[in-house]
Amino acid sequence: MSGWRLATSAEVAAVAEIAASRRRLGIDTEFMSEGRYRALLCLVQVVVEDEDAPDGVRIILIDALEQVDVTPLRELLADPGVGIVLHAGRQDVAILRRTWDIELRNIFDTQIAAGFAGASAQSGYANLLTQILGRRVGKSASYTRWDARPLTAEQLSYAAEDVAHLLELADELERRLKASHRLEWAREECRRLESATDERDPYTAWERLPRISQLDPRARAVARELAAWRETTAAQEDRPVGSVLADPTLVELAKRQPGDRAALEHIRGLHPSGIRRRGPAILAAIKQGRESPPIPRERARERFDSSDAPLISLTEALLRARAAEAGLAYELIASRAELELIVGALRRSEPEPEVRTLEGWRAELVGDDLRALLGGRVALRVGSDGRLELTSGRPRARSTSPESG
Repeated sequence: MSGWRLATSAEVAAVAEIAASRRRLGIDTEFMSEGRYRALLCLVQVVVEDEDAPDGVRIILIDALEQVDVTPLRELLADPGVGIVLHAGRQDVAILRRTWDIELRNIFDTQIAAGFAGASAQSGYANLLTQILGRRVGKSASYTRWDARPLTAEQLSYAAEDVAHLLELADELERRLKASHRLEWAREECRRLESATDERDPYTAWERLPRISQLDPRARAVARELAAWRETTAAQEDRPVGSVLADPTLVELAKRQPGDRAALEHIRGLHPSGIRRRGPAILAAIKQGRESPPIPRERARERFDSSDAPLISLTEALLRARAAEAGLAYELIASRAELELIVGALRRSEPEPEVRTLEGWRAELVGDDLRALLGGRVALRVGSDGRLELTSGRPRARSTSPESG
């Protein structure tokens, strides 16, 4: 695949017109995260069905760092009547929402869909093309400087390949999901991507700090102010938060709470140049934290107790059996952490947690039976066919279609 060039505004408008008539397009992005606070959108690849084009598809490459009018495409992406096909598109959606100021709807993510068609929930694009379509693509420019200009022919060819078979892959996955009655479940899961974001709340950033649980309530309040200042500063300067102030240094500052520049000099990780440049702001954040209400540690209680382990294993066995019966990737249904929350709430006689395992299509597949199992209303045993089955409750046919449940 060669001879690609960057699209003009007129070519963007022409492809948007084709996509509007087809009511569908495929899209991918290339971006750079290194050395920045937020990822920089560098290139956007769009594919549409076009019988007049080679291979039946038309691809354009849009340089996001140049002045190209993407208004027709932006309007199309926000149209809920137009299908948007991506692969592993959470970051793509987040970046497009922020950079192009749009809300994307009607998303079909081929990685998510593949998980409902028996593939791994983390399947890469190239692997899926080989597994499902029997096609192979090169990955010669997968790790490259997308913000450097001019882009090379190799980079452009690689970017085009990333969407060349995207619509064909989506068609085959949709066909398989319709046959297994899993299409609506996949679409429900894809709708979760609509809210994907890469924006961060400065005043919750402290919660992700290492060893934060070891700090006393006053130090936690100082850590919150320092982390919020760091996030805001990194955003303003468009640089990684760690280059403004490293995590271990921030935690040490919160713990020792120096009150002047001389005390800052005794904090490991703060260099003289950093103290000169950022010392006053650091001291102001520490002062603000000391004057703020202390943040108490959460009430001492364990999400996981060793006595929960047998029940967690039991619930996991049921979920894995249902995933195998339905031909779904187990990771789509639940995580170990979610099962710990469910079992822990039962142990403490608390309301069930708001976790995905007990909602939507997951509740239909296994969540309701999981409630019955943990409530003692049904039991799990090995059936005559060597498979796990529930001994009571509603009968369950072997068919994997939602209608059969």
